[in-house]
Amino acid sequence: MRVVILGATGNVGTSVLRSLQMEEKVDSVLGLARRLPGLRMPKVEWATADVVRDDLVPHFRGADAVVLLAWLIQPSRDLNKLWMTNVEGTMRAARAAAEAGVPSLLYASSVGAYSPGPKDRAVDESWPTGGVPTSYYARHKAEVERRLDHFESQNPGMRVVRFRQALVFKKESAEGQRRLFGGPLFPSFLARPNLINLVPEIQGLRSQVIHSYDVGEAYRLALLNEAHGAFNLATEPVLDPQEIGRILNARTVSVPVQLARAGARLSWQLRLQPVPEGWLDLALNVPIMDTTRARQELGWTPQYDAGETLLDILQGFRTKASLDTPPLARGTSGPFRIRELLTGVGRREP
Repeated sequence: MRVVILGATGNVGTSVLRSLQMEEKVDSVLGLARRLPGLRMPKVEWATADVVRDDLVPHFRGADAVVLLAWLIQPSRDLNKLWMTNVEGTMRAARAAAEAGVPSLLYASSVGAYSPGPKDRAVDESWPTGGVPTSYYARHKAEVERRLDHFESQNPGMRVVRFRQALVFKKESAEGQRRLFGGPLFPSFLARPNLINLVPEIQGLRSQVIHSYDVGEAYRLALLNEAHGAFNLATEPVLDPQEIGRILNARTVSVPVQLARAGARLSWQLRLQPVPEGWLDLALNVPIMDTTRARQELGWTPQYDAGETLLDILQGFRTKASLDTPPLARGTSGPFRIRELLTGVGRREP
């Protein structure tokens, strides 16, 4: 089996590579990214490609499956650039896969594609995918889901799989995720459980997480069978302030939603951190996901629980863990994170 992964150098992409390099049914993997990494792995070859500009068909010809992971979260102040990559670029890649005759297409959707839903019960994959209107990330994920519906109707011979993933963490992604969500002023050295004494308790803030290695395994399993359609990916338990406080041995402190939202917006406007308040809206509104379908149809079982996943990313922050790829490497930020500061927080892609 030959697999092509578009966006292979990021958090999820490197975990998919990790799973596929150990799979005997996979003979070769082509990792595509805009910037070549230093990372070397068995069975993996690298090439450069941009989903917005480059001809992807030659890269896809002869592949048994294409995995679409290319996605931008930054620059949060350039929504046109994000749309062109996330929506237009994703569908451009899907059409290229169809033109190249690829039989299977796997796409990284998200819990963010879902319309607002319950926090006191879990929903399955039939929940509407209208997104959260105030989150650009959710709007983009929802739009791709809508366009994939049409794409599937036009390409009935192609197997399309959509993974609706919870928040995805691993320690090796810490530097990349710090750049995307924390910015250059984020104090990584304080990410120690014994130093985190307070957890903000915001009404309605209940979220799921999933370890990146477990996501990689889900993609591997989907590549090996004939499953199609959408699959929720998350681990247990659901993380709310009380559960996080238990994991970190910290106490909770009540914070009004409007105060938290105003703080997120103001700090973004002042360029103190790179993400607008829509990310808080996303966390407050997306539903809790039921993962029964992935467990039953793929035979998928997460190996990390939510507490282990949370502690793993905290370890990554304080140790500045990374991988030798442009999205995840420490060197991408330059000495003392100077490149992030000089290019503007949230103004350009890190």
